[in-house]
Amino acid sequence: MTTKGTALITGASTGIGAIYADRLAARGYDLILVARSKDKLQTLAAKISDKTGRAVAVLAADLGDKADLARVEQVLREDASITALVNNAGIGTPAPLLESNVETMDAMIQLNVTALMRLTYAAVPGFVARGGGTIINIASIVAVAPELLNGVYGGTKAFVQAFTTSLNHELADKGIRAQAVLPGATRTDFWALGGLPVEHLPAEIVMDAADMVDAALAGLDQGETNTIPALRDVDLWDNFEAARRALGPQLSATTAAPRFHAKA
Repeated sequence: MTTKGTALITGASTGIGAIYADRLAARGYDLILVARSKDKLQTLAAKISDKTGRAVAVLAADLGDKADLARVEQVLREDASITALVNNAGIGTPAPLLESNVETMDAMIQLNVTALMRLTYAAVPGFVARGGGTIINIASIVAVAPELLNGVYGGTKAFVQAFTTSLNHELADKGIRAQAVLPGATRTDFWALGGLPVEHLPAEIVMDAADMVDAALAGLDQGETNTIPALRDVDLWDNFEAARRALGPQLSATTAAPRFHAKA
């Protein structure tokens, strides 16, 4: 069979990551699946391989552990078959600051920000050398609406979205695509793990994970660099981006703006 190369997917054992694995295999990618649970990865790998005939390898690793993270980085640096990286692994919580443990917040930053950044840095030089590659970073709508959930979680996802914007700016002329996916509430175990089961959310705002991934991949096919699966009116995002770009020429100057001048 022909192949589009290998996609390495983090957080691949369940939920969004497992669906990406299924969909990318169907699109012609071999897979490297990364998550903490080797048993779950092996079960998923066998299912996908039987269904699609693709080669599926598993790599059990806790990306919050420096040694495990380094092992995954090494694979990204050394495996020349890798043409796509899906940075899906992440944790979150709806708890406000006064109800949050700072060590938990630090672990969130290490996984959502540091691990994602390091894996991207490991993959990109090889992509550039081989003339192309795809990076899919799973962010969240809280990247642009941080007041909706925990502020540290929102901050980590704002990093993911900003980092992806920068990747496109730096690497588009080198044949590399980078996409930030900004899901809203999605039906996965993310909510229960964060202390708020998805059943407690209004049903009308919760999207099935499969629908979310399919929409995100459609956005990738359409050339979107920021995909919000629930957004009906794409002009709202285009206007948001236009306003952001319009700020650019006015963000740095030799003097303060007139409104800050001391009154006589």
